[in-house]
Order: sequence, then structure tokens, then C-alpha cells
Amino acid sequence: MTDALALFVRTFAIGIAVAAPVGAMGVLCIQRVLSHGWRAGAATGAGIATADAIYAGLAAFGLTALSQVLVSFQTPLRIAGGLVLVWLGWRAIAAPPAHEAAVAGSSSWRAGSLYASAVALTLTNPMTVMAFAAVFASAGLVAEPTISSAGVATLGVALGSLSWWLALTSVVALMRHKVSDAGIRRVNVASGAVIVGFGLLAVGAGIAGLLG
Repeated sequence: MTDALALFVRTFAIGIAVAAPVGAMGVLCIQRVLSHGWRAGAATGAGIATADAIYAGLAAFGLTALSQVLVSFQTPLRIAGGLVLVWLGWRAIAAPPAHEAAVAGSSSWRAGSLYASAVALTLTNPMTVMAFAAVFASAGLVAEPTISSAGVATLGVALGSLSWWLALTSVVALMRHKVSDAGIRRVNVASGAVIVGFGLLAVGAGIAGLLG
């Protein structure tokens, strides 16, 4: 196995490991699949993977100055992201599940909107770039990054993260067809409440950071 391929495989696994833990974005992705279908979940997952790739790229290319600037804004970003999560959670609680006809007729702008919102929400946690830097360092990756090695590492993380979200979206979409509208409605309420909870925690942490 060549060095580049070995680096890709290792960062691909890192991308999956970073994406797999269930958090606010995971719950949001699942809720969007149940409410709007596979395409909505795929757009959301692609947005999350894009943000992961951006932060992995900052770490891999050693852009520490830019990383530190982003981290310095983590408190307002956390509060803003938390407020958006509260709003999205409330929408999930209040909105009825979409019917198949509506899902089939979803326009490209809706997918684009879901993608953009997922990118923005994931980027509101700039500490992610520090997490990638720590993981890369502990794994002995890109210790002396070149453009090619940093590019391979970024691509590996991006595709690893994307593969996880597409797999999750596909599994949930298969289950969706076996659940009634009433069942989806109950799941929406539950997942919406969880998303609101994550949002309130983020806002609380941000306010605590301001006061501290």
C-alpha cells in the first residue's frame, strides 16, 4: 500500500469516527429523512461532511492562525448555532410529516437550502478544527504536511464523513416506508425535543462562556 493510499484509508476512518457519534446534527439528519425523505437527509449529510472537510483541511494544512481566529469566535457562534437548533427543533415538533407526493416533488432549492443550513450549523462549532488537529497529531498524520498529503487527508475525512451520513440516511429511509404518518409524527416530536435540548445546551454554554 502506498503512503498516499494508507493516509487516505486512515483519514477515511477518522472521518467516519468523527461523524458517527449521535449529536444534534445526527438527530436533525434523521428527522429530516423521516419528514422529507432520502434526498433531504442526503443533502443534510453532505452539508455536515462539507463542514467536516473544511475543518479537517484547516488542521491538515496547518492553518493555525485562521483556526485560532475561528476558535476565538466560538462563543457567539455557539449561541447562534444553538438558537438555530432551537428553531429547527420547534419546527420539527410543530410540522406534520410530509406525504410521499410532496417528497417526490421536492425542488432542488429545498435540497440546496438543507445543505447550506447543515454546513452553517456544523461550522458553528469551531473547536472541531482543534479536535482534528489533535487526532491527526496523535495518529502521526501529516506531521510535516505537504500540499499533497494535506489534500489526501482532507479528502479522506470528507469521504469518510459523507459515507457515514449516506449510510445512515439510507437505513432511515428504508425504515421510513414501514412507519405510519402517526408514527413519524411521534418521532418528529421526540427528535424535535432532543434538537431543542441540544440547542438550549449550546446557548447555555455560550452564555456561560460570555459570563466567565
